[in-house]
Amino acid sequence: MRWHCRRGTRELDRLLERWLDEHAAVANEARILQFEAVLACEDRELQRWILGYQVCERAELTALIDEIRANPIV
Repeated sequence: MRWHCRRGTRELDRLLERWLDEHAAVANEARILQFEAVLACEDRELQRWILGYQVCERAELTALIDEIRANPIV
């Protein structure tokens, strides 16, 4: 999964890797499947959602996208 967190932009890579580091070990299977679905999204679409330029219209991913966004890079 870590390899799929690498999207080519530092900000997006760091946000996705941070979620993986902080949540993957304790997340249930459903949450891991949601994260894998997020990682399967097209790069530009994912970047717009996570950086807040566009609202994710995929209801099954919205909560996780919001969770990733709520933990900004310091």
